[in-house]
Formats: sequence, C-alpha cells, structure tokens
Amino acid sequence: MTQVLTSKDFVSDQDIKWCPGCGDYSILKQMQSVLPELGLDKEDIVFISGIGCSSRFPYYMDTYGMHSIHGRAPAVASGTKIANPDLHVWVITGDGDSLSIGGNHFIHAFRRNMDFNILLFNNEIYGLTKGQYSPTSTQGLKTKSSPYGSVDYPFNPLGVALGADATFVARSMDRDPVHLREMMRRTAEHKGTSLLEVYQNCPIFNDGIFEEFTDKKKRSANAIYIEHGQPMIFGAEEELGLVLDGTTPRVVKYKELGMSADDLWIHDEQDITKAQILSHLFDDPKETEFPRPFGVLYSIERKTYEELLFEQLNHVMESNPSPKLDDILAGKNTWVVN
Repeated sequence: MTQVLTSKDFVSDQDIKWCPGCGDYSILKQMQSVLPELGLDKEDIVFISGIGCSSRFPYYMDTYGMHSIHGRAPAVASGTKIANPDLHVWVITGDGDSLSIGGNHFIHAFRRNMDFNILLFNNEIYGLTKGQYSPTSTQGLKTKSSPYGSVDYPFNPLGVALGADATFVARSMDRDPVHLREMMRRTAEHKGTSLLEVYQNCPIFNDGIFEEFTDKKKRSANAIYIEHGQPMIFGAEEELGLVLDGTTPRVVKYKELGMSADDLWIHDEQDITKAQILSHLFDDPKETEFPRPFGVLYSIERKTYEELLFEQLNHVMESNPSPKLDDILAGKNTWVVN
C-alpha cells in the first residue's frame, strides 16, 4: 500500500553544503514538495548524479540514490532501470557534467528513450571546480579558463536533446517555484527519457546571468510561458505575441495590428518542427527581440527502451525456453577448424 507522504518525508539528515544564495536550494525544495503528489513509495524512487555542485542532490533526498561518475549518470540510471523497470529514476546533472564529459551519454539517453528523468541544472559555469567556462557559457564570458573571454559557441541543451530525438523537453527557472513544480510534475509523469532544464543562479562565479528572465520586473519582456493549445503572448501588458511566417518567427504588437490572440502562434507540444524553432529563438545574439520560452516545448509518446527490450526477451523465451549461454554467444556463424 502506497504511503501518504509529505515534503518533510523526503528531507534527509545530511547538512546541505551549497553556497548561500545558490539556486540549488530552490530546486531541492521544489522536488521535495512535488514527490508526495506523485503517489510513489520512497523505496521506489532513485536519484542518480554525476559530479558537480548539483550532484550532491542525492544526499539531501531521503530516497535511494547514487553519487556516480563524472558525466556517466545516464549510464548508471540505464542499468538501474533495466534491473528494475518499476523504479522511478531521476538523473541529476549540471551543464558541465552532462554536456562536456557526459555529452555522449546525454544524447544516447534520448535516442534510447529509457523511462527516466534528466534534471539539468544550468548555471552556464563550472561551479565545483571554481569558475571555468562551461559548454553553455555565453560567448565572451571571462573566467579563469577564458581570461580574455570565451570564443566557444555555447551549446543549447534543449536543441541538443531535440536533435537526439528526445520525447520530452522543458525549461523552467529556480526563481519561479510555482512554475518549477509544475514542470517537475510534467517531467515525472512522462513515460520515456524526459529533460527539464532549470536556469539556476550561481552567486559566486556567474551571478545574475539569468536576471533578465528571473527578475520579476524584467521577466515579462524577456520570457514567454508556453502552454499547449495556447497563443504565444508576452509583455508587461501582454501586448506582444509571436507569429510564424512560414518557419520564420516574428514578434508583433498584435493588438495594434487588429489581430486577436487566435491569430498568433498556437503552441503545439507534439510538433517537432515548431519545437525546434522555439528552442533556437535566442541563438542569434543580434536578435534581441525574441523572448526565452519556458514550459514544455515538446512531448510525445513512443515505446521505451525497456518495453522493447522485454518484448524481445519474451519473444526469445517463447521460441527457445531454455537457451544456453554458449549458444547465444557463439551465434550462427561458427567454423570448425580441422
């Protein structure tokens, strides 16, 4: 029988070792608030992390968990899920952990579509190793490893995931707890590999990098909250909207043009082409008029790796109930050497 749990049931006895003001505190609190709503037993929940500030997360959750290897958390999560498909598994990672040394594991997780959730803390910096630029750092950022400014083009995590055939991608931020909880809930409910990117402030090495989105006074002009079936509207007085001219997005003052909300771009979570356009709205630094989208960009259902694997195993067992390991390893292409 499923226990009736509260957020306090997910708080561990470990002292939290993050810097004062770190956005990780908010992410942790929202996760502890959301999990009781999922109706799961604590024994069925697992948090697996790689290396980085975010990767301390499993210690602070009173569930099962593992602090694993740099960039390899998806691989550990894959083994966990195959060993026990009934487990509810979260991968906790940062922008450096997942998109640098862990980039290969990151993309193949989406290709395989295993049923676990990737929670990506993106602060556009290496925090634990003291402030080097990361794969998501903005071009020109001056850090210990780029004293004259980074010349790298940054990764777009949601664009990478969509390019790897992810079935669910979403974005939220540490300073909007209501929205963050809703995105965590949506992420947890998705069957397949889901990615939730969270803009997370690092007050020590990259303070204020997301201020134009997280500051309540600036947010309305720079962020757009997207919902399935709803028009793309933003602005302090909701006077701005997005339209698509073919596949080219444009910002319009739709009321001044005599347009209604129904004339704007209506968000469709199941449209991969429009999701890709959304994920790249802000890639060109010269195009400053576009807002940053927050919400579920893309969500579809397809069979998970585990389902396909166990379907295959069942088929094999039906056709050959007692297979021998030597025969399986040898296969059909064998030779006898006289």
